[in-house]
Amino acid sequence: MITRRCRAGGPWRRLLPGVVMLANSEPTRKQLLRAAITYAGPRAVITGVDALNAYGVQLPAPHTVRLLVPVEQRLAPKEFVTVERTTRMPKPIMRDGLPFAPPSRAAVDVARGTSNIALLRSALALPVMHGLCDHDSLQRELEAGNQRGTAAVRLALRQLDVTATSALHSNAAALLQHAPLPPPQWNVTIQDCRRRPLGYADAWWDEIGLAWQFEPAVPESATPAHGHLALTAAKVIVVRTPAADVRAALDDFSLRDMIVRELAAAFAEAGTRERPRVEARCLSVPYTA
Repeated sequence: MITRRCRAGGPWRRLLPGVVMLANSEPTRKQLLRAAITYAGPRAVITGVDALNAYGVQLPAPHTVRLLVPVEQRLAPKEFVTVERTTRMPKPIMRDGLPFAPPSRAAVDVARGTSNIALLRSALALPVMHGLCDHDSLQRELEAGNQRGTAAVRLALRQLDVTATSALHSNAAALLQHAPLPPPQWNVTIQDCRRRPLGYADAWWDEIGLAWQFEPAVPESATPAHGHLALTAAKVIVVRTPAADVRAALDDFSLRDMIVRELAAAFAEAGTRERPRVEARCLSVPYTA
């Protein structure tokens, strides 16, 4: 009966071996994703462009759905499904009942697998701009995988580090124009009196020892350099603001005011304390928007 219903002109449509859509219309992208996971089994994970799009990154959908499966699983690519067997299966992030690779893995998988330089750069830059991951998590993901053919990805990551940091700090500097604070110094490594690194500040007010850090959106992109516990233990006041909020604050007045009030309150509190015994390394000149 199934074979008859899936014939040309029939009411059903066979999408993949063992997967039938109970309609004869063109499947939506979401239906293709569900069909791919049904075909590949419960351990499969969607990666690449489809994963990035699931997190809100808008990239053109490819012709195929890209899946990661455990290296011991034998699965043939079929129709619109490409399969990559891997020893590094990521922990999936569920979206609408579908398992997706984390943003950094999905982005690097796209970058590794394309010869389109524009797509490569977009796949790396857009997740960072959306606050889904940061440069360090992309770099770690790249280092963890096969190193063959990664020269273009490495170059793009070097360029991304400079561009993304500059753009985010430009947004922050514009935001600080609305704050009753002196200009900070940018990209500062904080160290103790023995010159041991304690942490990193995106913006730093050296006269009172106040640090401002921009937080990535997801735990996978948290790095020791951006940790705040060692700084707090050294009596440094640390204001932590999601990077996505720093980007959005220029167009969201209520969000901007909230960030400004938090910074002003922290600055006032730091001014009443004895300055912590820390030093700042690699200080930059004040950034002007």
